[in-house]
Amino acid sequence: MEAKPAAAGETPALSAAMKAKIERNRQRALMLRQARLATRPYPSAGEGSSKVKAPPKIIDTGAGFFLEEEEEEEHTVEKIVHPPGPVLECDYLICGECGKEFMDSYLMNHFDLATCDNCRDVEDKHKLITRTEAKQEYLLKDCDFDKREPVLRFILKKNPHNPRWGDMKLYLKVQVIQRSLEIWGSEEALEEAKESRQDNREKMKQKKFDKKVKELRRAVRSSVWKKDTSMHQHEYGAEVEMEDDLYKKTCNTCGHELIYEKM
Repeated sequence: MEAKPAAAGETPALSAAMKAKIERNRQRALMLRQARLATRPYPSAGEGSSKVKAPPKIIDTGAGFFLEEEEEEEHTVEKIVHPPGPVLECDYLICGECGKEFMDSYLMNHFDLATCDNCRDVEDKHKLITRTEAKQEYLLKDCDFDKREPVLRFILKKNPHNPRWGDMKLYLKVQVIQRSLEIWGSEEALEEAKESRQDNREKMKQKKFDKKVKELRRAVRSSVWKKDTSMHQHEYGAEVEMEDDLYKKTCNTCGHELIYEKM
């Protein structure tokens, strides 16, 4: 069947192949335009404003491709001025010893104690002591370290006597003293408790010593009273005559009497 000719002034119908070709040309034109725009340099920022070239005007021809009309227009690019950011002030810490400001210190990082490094007394006040020493010297229990709030902070250190024994817990002496005063109330009460414990310890030592002395005495007595089972040789004295032709001899060592009759 033959296709009818298009009437005058009427746009002829496009076949599917032509429509596909037009679409391919349109996509290709779009890709070329995007590539051309991507290669253009950005306008440099000048003092206040600068002149840049406006993007080209696109004209659709209706035949499957686009035309670019170069037009130069002046556009003013305003210079963006950002306000300066706020100045952040550091929160300085106040040293409890000298009263001066500081930002960071060893005691603050490890024990949360506001003391600068210049005022750190490693020989006495800020000395590190072991858990065992703290319990013996300041009469503390394990719960006073781990259960009572706030929990005492510590650092771990290898045991100098044997690394395989596990790490030691080192506490800050001034914080241990403060915890001891919280429990006992005052230094006088702490000293009285220490003296009382020392007296009880001395009494226990004396009791153990007396018990050992008694056991030793008992052992000595039992060894003295032990029967001698060795052989004894009698050493008799002079012969003494008795009646009826009987005679007697007495041992000079044990007193044994030997009575006999002469035939």
